[in-house]
Amino acid sequence: MRPAGTPLAPPPRTPTALPRHALVGAVVAALLAALPAFVPAPAAQAAPALLSQDKPVTASSQEHSGTPASAAVDGDNGTRWSSAWSDPQWIRVDLGAPASVSRVVLRWESAYARSYRVEFSGDGTTWTTAHTTASGSGGTETLAVSGTARFVRVHGTARATGYGYSLWEFQVYGTPGGDGPGPVTPGGDLGPHVHVFDPSTPGLQVKLDEVFRKQESAQFGSDRHAFLLKPGTYRGINAQIGFYTQIAGLGLRPDDTTIDGDVTVDAGWFDGNATQNFWRAAENLALNPVNGTNRWAVSQAASFRRMHVKGGLNLAPNGYGWASGGYIADSKIDGQVGNYSQQQWYTRDSAIGGWSNSVWNQVFSGVEGAPATGFPEPRYTTLDTTPVSREKPFLYVDGDEYKVFAPAKRTHARGTTWANGTPQGESIPLSRFYVVKPGATAATMNAALEQGLHLLFTPGVYHVDRTIDVNRANTIVLGLGLATIIPDNGVTAMRVADVDGVRLAGFLIDAGPVDSPTLLEVGPQGASADHAANPTTVQDVYIRIGGAGPGRATTSMVVNSDDTIIDHTWVWRADHGDGVGWETNRADYGVRVHGDDVLATGLFVEHFNKYDVEWYGERGRTIFYQNEKAYDAPDQAAIQNGSTQGYAAYRVDDSVTTHEGWGMGSYCNYNVDPTIRQHHGFKAPVRPGVRFHSLLVVSLGGMGHYRHVINDTGASTVPSGTSTVPSTVVSYP
Repeated sequence: MRPAGTPLAPPPRTPTALPRHALVGAVVAALLAALPAFVPAPAAQAAPALLSQDKPVTASSQEHSGTPASAAVDGDNGTRWSSAWSDPQWIRVDLGAPASVSRVVLRWESAYARSYRVEFSGDGTTWTTAHTTASGSGGTETLAVSGTARFVRVHGTARATGYGYSLWEFQVYGTPGGDGPGPVTPGGDLGPHVHVFDPSTPGLQVKLDEVFRKQESAQFGSDRHAFLLKPGTYRGINAQIGFYTQIAGLGLRPDDTTIDGDVTVDAGWFDGNATQNFWRAAENLALNPVNGTNRWAVSQAASFRRMHVKGGLNLAPNGYGWASGGYIADSKIDGQVGNYSQQQWYTRDSAIGGWSNSVWNQVFSGVEGAPATGFPEPRYTTLDTTPVSREKPFLYVDGDEYKVFAPAKRTHARGTTWANGTPQGESIPLSRFYVVKPGATAATMNAALEQGLHLLFTPGVYHVDRTIDVNRANTIVLGLGLATIIPDNGVTAMRVADVDGVRLAGFLIDAGPVDSPTLLEVGPQGASADHAANPTTVQDVYIRIGGAGPGRATTSMVVNSDDTIIDHTWVWRADHGDGVGWETNRADYGVRVHGDDVLATGLFVEHFNKYDVEWYGERGRTIFYQNEKAYDAPDQAAIQNGSTQGYAAYRVDDSVTTHEGWGMGSYCNYNVDPTIRQHHGFKAPVRPGVRFHSLLVVSLGGMGHYRHVINDTGASTVPSGTSTVPSTVVSYP
């Protein structure tokens, strides 16, 4: 096995042999020259066009960073794509529109395919074979094919050498069929993984139980589900919510859709430990819990929005095992919230009957009934209002018509948006959305956006071979059932222009195996427009690198636009699952903020190889921050940052003059090398305008330690040994 940290290098190659058909071509040319002059010339025909050059291309794998799939369609015979050293492998080019394909030219490097197929597809999902061989010759192969295709794929099934598959050029010739997809049809049904019920529809409990059996422990599975309940009362229901499952009411207010029963998350699948209960959601419902208290034992990436619990809410699993933090917004809990073993939690713009226990970090902003600030003990941090907020858009029914409601912005918000009647905002009919279903391409999504449509992603996993570009002001991109976007070939999954009022909500971006420079960009570099009156919002948008398989990204989220609101995100470099290792799912930076006046409410960022959060913009604010440093650092040298031990979990750049944060924690669990020392959790310039409130660092069981909390301030965690006692700073400077 290659030692960790050793750079991948191309294997030694034998020089590419002169193609055997070169001599044959010379002989044929001589024979043609000797033919009698009276041979009639063929009728003139338009030569087939080269359709594939510089088009989006995707591959099953690449050998190393110097051999990307794009090198096979760049027109440069000195660059190449090469795959991993295994069978099967494929490379696919998107021609941008259906075309009549007549020829495919494969210029193989010395590592070529003995057996392979050339395949055509109109949608990138269903394939037909245009050519197949079990005796590939290598060199340059010119294949006569016939058919209509938008996607052309070379699918290798047996290598001729011990290396992978390697192509200098992959060329597709034919007659072009246009510049891209035609007009996109808006609206449409919501697909098979959206389960819509009304109170008279039989089988709701049966369907809930069926999906839960599949999703209870499917932490890295590919199924996605949304349960949408039309207004009315549903009696005797226990909706157990597993991974990648959303349950939501379809009324304008939570009380329009009532469950006489529970919406439950517990941790039986993980022996009573809820610290991995990720990726699920409950929204826009009223609950009458059977025993008076609803159980919602979750950790990161699990939102509880626009809920009315007519009783209490228990945030701990049965048996009171650990849980690792969650999020409540725009909700009313009539009774007490039982925090119990929840390590950290953020509640925003809500109303509660009370709160118990504090563990490490409990933060409230704009919450009626919240406990007063008591940090460091009890560990409550409370802001009377939230400076700026705008609730997440949501699907609802108006008579027989689906619409999306886009709530209005509030300043100095406190309490729910719906307590006094119909909430303020805009209703947008589904006929103004492109309903995205699995198999849709990024080109089609972009065509829909260019037509002026919004995007509604139905539950599923979406591979995109080019960036989804959101360029129009006030566009909504809304996901149902934790819809997941995977960028192929190292592209950025989504970019937002420097425009007003874009709303991104309810989806997961999962890094692909080829390193993406970024996964989500809000605004281009150098963005400077003022969006204070109508900011872009990023809500319940989660980013994952590794875990479900190999994933790499240099920086996960970049925010360049001023006034952006990041409202509940979990940006996670995986510490468990598949494709996990210090270099395997390399991701140096979590979130980088360059825009001014950016507000983060509920920021969860974990395990990055270098800085988890870096803030360069002026007047930034963060209310609640939860972080764990990367568990898998192999040794002290791996995280050495110049003369500093370790990269801060949250760094404010030295150029910043004004910044403020409340309720922020960083934890270390260096389980590969427990001797690692982290100089501090937080780093910031020392000046009056840069202020922090309620900071803590924690060594989990003595697996590594912090020397300070922020800069050189705050006690070391070393004296606490293995006792997992936080070191705190009440205010800084």
